Amino acid sequence: MRRKLYVLLLSAALLLLGAPAARAADNGEWAVYPAAARLGERPYFFLTADPGATLRDAVTVANRTAAPLTFRLYAADAYNTERDGGFAVRTLKEPRTGAGAWIRPERTEVTVPPRSAVTVPFTLTVPADADPGDHPGALVALDERVTPGGGTVAMGVQRAVAARVYLKVSGPAVPALAVEDVTLEQDRPVVPGTRTGTALVSYTLSNRGNVTLDPKVVLTAEGLFGRTLLERDLAGVPSELLPRQSIRLTERWNGSPQLDWGEVVLTATARDLRETGSASFLALPWQLASGVLLAAAAGLAGWRIRRRRARPGH
Repeated sequence: MRRKLYVLLLSAALLLLGAPAARAADNGEWAVYPAAARLGERPYFFLTADPGATLRDAVTVANRTAAPLTFRLYAADAYNTERDGGFAVRTLKEPRTGAGAWIRPERTEVTVPPRSAVTVPFTLTVPADADPGDHPGALVALDERVTPGGGTVAMGVQRAVAARVYLKVSGPAVPALAVEDVTLEQDRPVVPGTRTGTALVSYTLSNRGNVTLDPKVVLTAEGLFGRTLLERDLAGVPSELLPRQSIRLTERWNGSPQLDWGEVVLTATARDLRETGSASFLALPWQLASGVLLAAAAGLAGWRIRRRRARPGH
């Protein structure tokens, strides 16, 4: 009997790349946004609180369809995805330790009439021992109905939309950034010059501080005698690297050297921070090098044999 697989698929409103757009989270059927006098006046929650303080606010869930919709309303912590560093939100079943644990909606189940909106108050209570700095999260409206997803495997889909919460707890701001685990994978032709060489540069970018960073990364490469082989501002670096998050990123280098010895350096900057990570490389066609070494070894062996035979008594 084929088992049915249920997959929780969060809508694009929960997974946003680059800088956040200044509009409410909306998937075309429903939207979630901070309560305000005018629609779109507050696209996100920007909140500041002292440790031990309690804030009160409200979230609006709007139904764009012609039928009533019922949602599970909950708060969740935010994080950077491993795949590309996009802003993402934890699911209902995942642990909550920051803003997701401190926000309590007045209702956790909300039914919204057709083409209407419902506003739900909530409280945010910051623990007295909360760490200072940024604690990003979201208020999520989850449609718990499972709809067919298609494909050869039976699949169900749940959808959700979330309003971002940018919470700052008062206290010292400690920005910290690191570039770690730099590696270089090379793909070179056996015979230099017969085709273009490529390399894949991989690195881990880590936010070790307590504030969100907007890092910029530059990739440089130097060959023998300090020759500059590459200098490039990298795209695809997330504009919101959240506190205590690490992401693994890659950059392809087309036209990498086929016969050289040098180093690649990644320089990350954010605020007043500047951190680097590097990896050395040796661009050498191993098959050709092996042939040269074998020939050299054979020549050396032959020279030793001739030398022994030339000694007196042999």
